[in-house]
Amino acid sequence: MLRLLFLLLLVPLLLPAQKLPSIQEKVKDFQKHDGFFPFYWDEQTGKMFLQINETEKEFLYVTSLPAGIGSNEIGLDRGLLGDSRIVKFKRTGPKVLLVEPNYNFRAVTDDVKEKQAVEQSFAQSTLWGFSVEAQTGNAVLVDATDFFTRDAMKVANRLRSGKQGNYSPDKSRTVMYLPRTKNFPLNSEWEASITFVNNDGETGRFLQSVTPSSEAITVRMHHSFVQLPDDGYQPREYDPRSGYIPVSFFDYSTPVSEPIVKRFIMRHRLQKKDPSAAMSEAVEPIVYYLDNGTPEPIRSALLEGGQWWNQAFEAAGYKDAFQIKILPDDADPMDVRYNVINWVHRSTRGWSYGAAVVDPRTGEIIKGHVTLGSLRVRQDYLIAQGLLAPFENGKPADDKMLNMALERLKQLSAHEIGHTIGLMHNYAASVSDRASVMDYPHPMVKLNANGQMDLSQAYDNKIGEWDKAAITWGYQDFPDNVNEKTALNNLIKQQLDKGLQFISDRDARAPGGMHPQAHLWDNGKDAIWELKNVLQIREKALDNFGEHNILSGTSYALLEDILVPVYFYHRYQLEAVTKLVGGMNYTYAVKGDGQLITKPLTKELQISALNAIIDAIDPNALALSPEITRLIPPRPAGYGSSAELFNKRTGLSFDGLAPAETAVNFAFSLLFHPERLNRLAQSTDQSSLGLNEMLNTLTSKTFKSTRKKGMEALIQMQTEQVLLAYLLSSSVNEDVSYAARGIIIQHLETIKNFLTSKNTKDGSLYAGHVMLALKRMEKPEDIKIAVHKPIPPGAPIGCDWD
Repeated sequence: MLRLLFLLLLVPLLLPAQKLPSIQEKVKDFQKHDGFFPFYWDEQTGKMFLQINETEKEFLYVTSLPAGIGSNEIGLDRGLLGDSRIVKFKRTGPKVLLVEPNYNFRAVTDDVKEKQAVEQSFAQSTLWGFSVEAQTGNAVLVDATDFFTRDAMKVANRLRSGKQGNYSPDKSRTVMYLPRTKNFPLNSEWEASITFVNNDGETGRFLQSVTPSSEAITVRMHHSFVQLPDDGYQPREYDPRSGYIPVSFFDYSTPVSEPIVKRFIMRHRLQKKDPSAAMSEAVEPIVYYLDNGTPEPIRSALLEGGQWWNQAFEAAGYKDAFQIKILPDDADPMDVRYNVINWVHRSTRGWSYGAAVVDPRTGEIIKGHVTLGSLRVRQDYLIAQGLLAPFENGKPADDKMLNMALERLKQLSAHEIGHTIGLMHNYAASVSDRASVMDYPHPMVKLNANGQMDLSQAYDNKIGEWDKAAITWGYQDFPDNVNEKTALNNLIKQQLDKGLQFISDRDARAPGGMHPQAHLWDNGKDAIWELKNVLQIREKALDNFGEHNILSGTSYALLEDILVPVYFYHRYQLEAVTKLVGGMNYTYAVKGDGQLITKPLTKELQISALNAIIDAIDPNALALSPEITRLIPPRPAGYGSSAELFNKRTGLSFDGLAPAETAVNFAFSLLFHPERLNRLAQSTDQSSLGLNEMLNTLTSKTFKSTRKKGMEALIQMQTEQVLLAYLLSSSVNEDVSYAARGIIIQHLETIKNFLTSKNTKDGSLYAGHVMLALKRMEKPEDIKIAVHKPIPPGAPIGCDWD
């Protein structure tokens, strides 16, 4: 019996392996799609089969999200690009692997052994494994259904990390999406409709606000296989002064005397038909396609703003080399052959993006992909509505609000396209007469001779001079007899000679930043003067604020929505001024270019900045008039609260102290950033502002200043408690240096002695304020982080590409 069982088990092993069917036999009943990678659709089983004619040949693999979730906070928006990877198929026996080589580490050489040594030193990534279903010659057929219907965009991870729920894909509700599954000679496109189900029933509020039923969320994911560009593209070496986004890699074939890290700029392929001509048509122009679902008058504004870039390419000697068109009805915006501008809707206003599909080997941009949030235009309209109070007669007398919003959209279109043609942000452009659309522009509002708001020049209406210089540097096509490196360096020198500056994200966004001219949403050359100017605009708008800020028939409670951007109208200019305190000027200088390297700001400038900040948080500037607060009732039924409103401590009623607390907290959060405190503590030179002097100035203008009355007195005491919280939390913050903490603790003792001398027996409000401050000072470790009412979001109104 045992012998018989053994023979039965042995028989299958002795039989020859089952022969695979031919591809033609396997797919005879399937629907074929010819193209870059031939594929077949089996209607009966709902499976997608992929034909692989050649292994070991590299191509580009791109994922994207053509139908998203619609929440800015979650970030899974329509048109979101995923990873762009160079991959290849490798076959071993019955399996085919999709492998991603490691292009971060290379040996750019013809020596095969040297290349092999680098390849074997670093890991590759195997993205998927397929089983061979059929074969004809060297061509194989694989079932790719699970590959195309997987969570390629990591939606479940994003939802989980964002505390929106524990979701996972449900295979029973996941299918291929055939209307967007297509094939072309140079690219193959697949799309799947993927449903995620909640495994524990708990759903975050952001997700609840945008889904019809949070138990099941259906999105679509897109996959593109794309033929890599030919070797006709010439990479351009990165220069830190150029303003371009770099790609970088380690080249282990580099001589020891040279840097091992190589950097190229990102840019489209563009060549003149006649490189020697001052003006020439392009061999192939750069064409962008605007989402055909964009409505008017937004469509015209986006087309006009995007077309501004042709001015820059003309300055570089190209004729009609940059064009904007409407996306054809039969075109797919996910198709990598199209540079696209997508008009995306969300439940709340959110960031716009300029992304790109890039060849990581060279930096060549294969596809520009712009995502513009549709609610951005409404936010600008709201700002203009708050400034103008235009509804005296029930409806606006003119189109000033809409015009300002549309002018900002033109800027936004140009800005995001700028990223997709290779440019970083340039936050130092505003000091040079709005020299770049790659800055974040704040509306430039003026008071005319009659004291009325003038919005006519709120935004620029053209490409900037820095943009022209940058495009010339990045896209200039030089004749063969010109030394490219020398010519490019001369272009940079010309740019510097004109006073055009470039400072980007890391220097401008940091809350502890120090550059005096690199700020988001600021204007003008003088940050302090401009703060005073915007405070005048704010004061005028608040003086006029009332029922004329809303349409007839609108709930009075909605006045708060309009009041918020008016009250904080100065927030970005205030942030710019804080960078002058403990600030330093510098450039992206390279040896031999003659630029300023570093230079501390003068003590006089820093003191002026500090005084301007103190003026901006003065109780008289922060107190709202009783006429305004009486006009804002609790929100009626059907109108919920949101992050766009003031954070209140008074329940449903309007909180007159909360806006002031938020404004003061915002200023102190920047002034007391550990990096700024540490720099000030190291300023031992009498010619520079030191930390002790800053603290003495703040104390003299708060605790030791003349006592206010009424609401201003409440705000004054509140400001002092907020200041105390930052002093106490900084004194125990490990990120603050020992030197700075020592100065702060010494200063706290001075405040304690001052308050101890006050009369706390008279039962007055001020006496209670003093007692509270002294009580809080007993245990500074209890206030490790200063927490106050946060400022409502001003951003996102730009792009977050760093």
